Amino acid sequence: MSSDLHMHTSFSDGKLAPEELVAAAVAAKLNYIAITDHDTVDGICHLYEAGLYPAKAIHIIPGIEISAHHNTHDVHILGYNIDIYNRKLTDQLNDVVEARWTRFSEMVEKLRQLGYAITEAEVLKLAGTSKAISRSHIARVLVQKGFFASLNDVFMQVLDKGKPAYVPHYRLETEEIVKLIKDAGGIPVLAHPRLIHDDELVESLLDKGIEGLEVFYPQHDEEDVERYRRMAEEHHLLISGGSDFHGFVTRYPQQLGMFTIEDVYAEKFFKPASIL
Repeated sequence: MSSDLHMHTSFSDGKLAPEELVAAAVAAKLNYIAITDHDTVDGICHLYEAGLYPAKAIHIIPGIEISAHHNTHDVHILGYNIDIYNRKLTDQLNDVVEARWTRFSEMVEKLRQLGYAITEAEVLKLAGTSKAISRSHIARVLVQKGFFASLNDVFMQVLDKGKPAYVPHYRLETEEIVKLIKDAGGIPVLAHPRLIHDDELVESLLDKGIEGLEVFYPQHDEEDVERYRRMAEEHHLLISGGSDFHGFVTRYPQQLGMFTIEDVYAEKFFKPASIL
């Protein structure tokens, strides 16, 4: 069997509800999965409170993906096996989500001033249960309304850093995120290092308390995998990997099971649910 330790639900910017995601993972015959929504653990909480976590047919690892502050590069930290009801974690995430809402309103207003007639209500309707409103939610509304042909066009023209509707968002420092994850009993892992586009920066980040590296990722080619595998071994880190599944047909992978890792890597991150 195989595993996938990076996926998102409708509680952040994924398409599937948590229970739908778990059902799809079971159908794909995955053995271990990690739900890693952006800046929230609400999807895992939803499963637990519905009696669906822990699950009998699959091993679920409670996780999260948090964006770290950096002036020039996108740095994301994954946290595995976190206590989803840890008070310090939930309090800090509430601050991050509140800042996301402020940023979301400012971006919509900038777009309106640029002549793109969208409303906050339209974005919120599309976002559904998500409290982690993101640029991708706004971008999908702009595409749906015919202002742009694709999500990539939206980002390239108005929403990427330096573009007219971009608004910086509040992010914790890498050291703060690492401590937050560890204090919640979790394992901090540096996500998709190739997307950082600076291996010297990656090396420096690994010295900040990181305990794992996402070696296997859809945008990592064979050379990347070998380079990051060596890097993980040199730093004595756990090796992770996942599909970064969001559930949209325009984004690879379109289905769970198309990109997986071997169970031997995933099982090192799994432990029985500690919240029971």
